[in-house]
Amino acid sequence: MSISAVTDELAYLDDVAVYQQLFAAEQAVSRDLLRDPVTLARGLDGSFRMRPHLRVIGDALAAVERGEFDRLMIFTPPQVGKSTTVAEWFPFWWLALYPMDRIAVTSYGDDLALRRGKTIRGYIEEYGPEYELFLQSGSGAQQDWSLRRGGGVRSVSVGKGLTGHSVNVLIVDDPHKDRADAESEASRRHVHEWYSSTALKRLQPDRNAVVAIQTRWHPDDFAGRRLAEEGRLEDGGRWKVIHLPAIADPKFGRDPLGREHGDPLPHPKIPTRDRRALLAWWADMKRTSIVRDWHALAQGDPQPAEGALVSEELLRLLRDTSTAVEPQKIAVAIDPSGGGRDVAGVVGGFLGDDGRVWVTDDVSAAMSSADWSTAACRLAHRTGAAIIYVEWNYGRDMCELAIRTSWETLQREGEIPAEVLMPQIAPVRAKQGKLLRAEPVAQQMVQDKVRLRGVFTDLEREWSTWMSTDPDSPGRIDASTILVYGLIPDANKGAIVHAPLPQAPTTRQQPQAASAYERRIGR
Repeated sequence: MSISAVTDELAYLDDVAVYQQLFAAEQAVSRDLLRDPVTLARGLDGSFRMRPHLRVIGDALAAVERGEFDRLMIFTPPQVGKSTTVAEWFPFWWLALYPMDRIAVTSYGDDLALRRGKTIRGYIEEYGPEYELFLQSGSGAQQDWSLRRGGGVRSVSVGKGLTGHSVNVLIVDDPHKDRADAESEASRRHVHEWYSSTALKRLQPDRNAVVAIQTRWHPDDFAGRRLAEEGRLEDGGRWKVIHLPAIADPKFGRDPLGREHGDPLPHPKIPTRDRRALLAWWADMKRTSIVRDWHALAQGDPQPAEGALVSEELLRLLRDTSTAVEPQKIAVAIDPSGGGRDVAGVVGGFLGDDGRVWVTDDVSAAMSSADWSTAACRLAHRTGAAIIYVEWNYGRDMCELAIRTSWETLQREGEIPAEVLMPQIAPVRAKQGKLLRAEPVAQQMVQDKVRLRGVFTDLEREWSTWMSTDPDSPGRIDASTILVYGLIPDANKGAIVHAPLPQAPTTRQQPQAASAYERRIGR
């Protein structure tokens, strides 16, 4: 019906009829907004910025209400809207649907939990009448307030404040204050015991759900313990997990946004289509974070603090961008991947006139054989490498064929000049078993025989967190091991040591002026 037709129709209605129609239209709009918490937030709050990841979160929260699952975990980087959506708009939306229900919003401290409760109360005061939500007379407490229809919100810190209170929806918003809190065994035990002995016992049988959002600081943090004990929904367990890392990575399985490896997560203050700005934002966060913090905060991928071959502190001390050293042999090392499923290690470096191996480049990624061989050839050409070392315990002929084919293709396409000779391809037969291969190279680091020409976040993360019990295949560790074995063959004969975790190299030279080679490669 056209606007003019509607106007003509309204002209024949009395004031009461017009009011009734307008009221019905407003009610229809209000009902439409209740499709999920994100739709509600977008419709009521003009400052709420919709982004694709918030739509995924909103759909998951709506699925909780429909009863598709009753346990939900959400992992995202900080400041992308998850807490506003889950710990503020979701409770208001739930109360609009079930005004008799009680909601508990918990966090590591009373202040944060109270702030969430005050925000929800503000929504009730501003938007509640539209959904027949009114505060109970005399319900003035900020920590615990009720609605006229019986529901309400209690906001308390994890570990206290729920005894004697019924709960239909439990929201756990950052149960661990920071890394130090999460790494304290006593603190983690306190959280686990509170959840088991107190929080779960307050849930009501008619309708209940638990929604958790947190930074994954530790493998045995709140989320880690729940997943270990109850499992993921897709594996026959109980918890639905929405994992949205800052940078998509196939190691986390299918991405909820359908992103490809390396794609950035949207941000509420950056246009979704501005890929360059998004990548720059997350790259800056990565650059200004220590290795473990980046993986915890941005990637939702907690890394163990103990039991690794080398420490973060040792790797930090091995970073050296200023010592003058002349390359004696420049090389690229490859740890091939299988069918693009694993990370192919492609690392560059050189043997200096000081007898050390200097790592200068890491272009490792999840790649097919065509991709990793091309990446290795490009790196070899850019650095002037004279040799390409390949881990030949498996697939020797395939590796050589892939490298030669990629070099010829790059020359045919003009990316590498035709007169440039292809580097020598040399096999490195590393010791069988990840631990047997990596430990001698870790010992070379302790002896200050290996240095890093810059900050290599992913490479350092593998070295400082990988343990012999890990089932995955660390491509960057293998590639850097191959580089050291190729440039210092005697390292491959090194004795396996089981000393305490080293904290610093045994020798250290004072920084000197950069060499011409280092200036040429931009280090």
